Amino acid sequence: MNELTKPEHKQIEEEIELTPREIVNELDLHIIGQKNAKRAVAIALRNRTRRRKLDQSLRDEIYPKNIIMIGPTGVGKTEIARRLAKLCQAPFIKVEATKYTEVGYVGRDVESMVRDLLNVSISLVKQEFRIKVELEAEKKAEDVILEILIPEVSRPDTSSSFGFGASSDVPLSPEEEERKKSYETTKELMRKKLNSGKLDEKEIEIDQAQPQAGLPMMQVFGAGNLEDMDNQIQSMLGELTNKKPKKRKLPISEAREILKEQEVEKLLDQDKIHREAIRRAEEMGIIFIDEIDKVAGKDKGGGVDVSREGVQRDLLPIVEGATITTRYGSVKTDHMLFIAAGAFHISKPSDLIPELQGRFPIRVELEKLKLDDFVKILTATKSSLTKQYQALLAVDGVELNFLEDGITEIARIAFEVNEKNENIGARRLNTIVERVLEDISFDAPDLEPEQKKINVTSEFVQSKLKDIVEDRDLTRYIL
Repeated sequence: MNELTKPEHKQIEEEIELTPREIVNELDLHIIGQKNAKRAVAIALRNRTRRRKLDQSLRDEIYPKNIIMIGPTGVGKTEIARRLAKLCQAPFIKVEATKYTEVGYVGRDVESMVRDLLNVSISLVKQEFRIKVELEAEKKAEDVILEILIPEVSRPDTSSSFGFGASSDVPLSPEEEERKKSYETTKELMRKKLNSGKLDEKEIEIDQAQPQAGLPMMQVFGAGNLEDMDNQIQSMLGELTNKKPKKRKLPISEAREILKEQEVEKLLDQDKIHREAIRRAEEMGIIFIDEIDKVAGKDKGGGVDVSREGVQRDLLPIVEGATITTRYGSVKTDHMLFIAAGAFHISKPSDLIPELQGRFPIRVELEKLKLDDFVKILTATKSSLTKQYQALLAVDGVELNFLEDGITEIARIAFEVNEKNENIGARRLNTIVERVLEDISFDAPDLEPEQKKINVTSEFVQSKLKDIVEDRDLTRYIL
């Protein structure tokens, strides 16, 4: 379907050439525990790599084994899927099942998740292609600025000029040859001055190009997909108006960036980007469907739950494999990986319609976080909360040290509040750490030098949270 070169295919393969053990090790840097869930997604990702190395005839027969994650909020379901997508540079979106409605009702239909995934894929591919043309675009933008600063000198009695790229069958006279040489020398001197930054504040007038497009294309959507239709109508109206370039007078430093963007757009092959984006969405796309438990169960008729089973039935062909029409071309969902997740407190996975259950053959239960897990989340993860706050407050010169007993106390309070109130998992740590450091964050810029070294100890944490933790009613609202 796609006209791609071998090196491009090779590059993508290398990006996701990880063994299941290596994938789990990478996930361990960001997510504590949940060994079973990590193993399941690692195998799913590795199978994609294996599949792409098979013969075409067999490759098309192998479908991804979709996964359903069962576990309370805040234990790492979404983070596992998100980190997995980053590992393989795959297009990834997280959607909530409750945001979709059955076709015929007002709201978004399930096909829009595929269009959203394609938009993410286009952004990823465009960024990669952009890197390849940035240097050339910078050079072209530089040439445009130089031509504005030093206009080309026209030859007498001819339409050609002495500037770069000038061509004429008429030979140059010695005088013209000298003038051309002088022009090129001056231009190179100006180029050096431009690159040194000495001309950054000088103002020049440029044409700021407006988006150029052919006749706008309008998609036909199913009933109820008003949001997508509204976005397209706005896009279409934007394309029909303001096509004329605008003259703007800007400092060279700003003009350079605008001209560079214009040159990048000229150099990018949009058709190639769209073909590659569609291919990646089809072969590597990951759609994470959260709150799948909220649409499980039989409809009881009336009210907001009237289309729960209808959403499942609409979702079924997408997960089974369908062809979705988008403004960039048709997208097949046959080999996309779907990861569904839900707490399933009230409903059970068996409450989903049987056909949909069969499309999620791998089920993993995520474990409830223990006290030790909270400690590890605060210390062992690559971008832990403690490291984030240390870096943030260091901007104001505050040296923040989390001592072992302080971390243990934060973890203990988070664990206990979860036990006594609504269990929101690791998200509880965000609230507690923010509350502990609230005064420091506010006062940090005004502290005296001798006050800028702060140790977060058990006593420090207790002093900040004592009143709140003791008041059971307050914990429901503040922690």
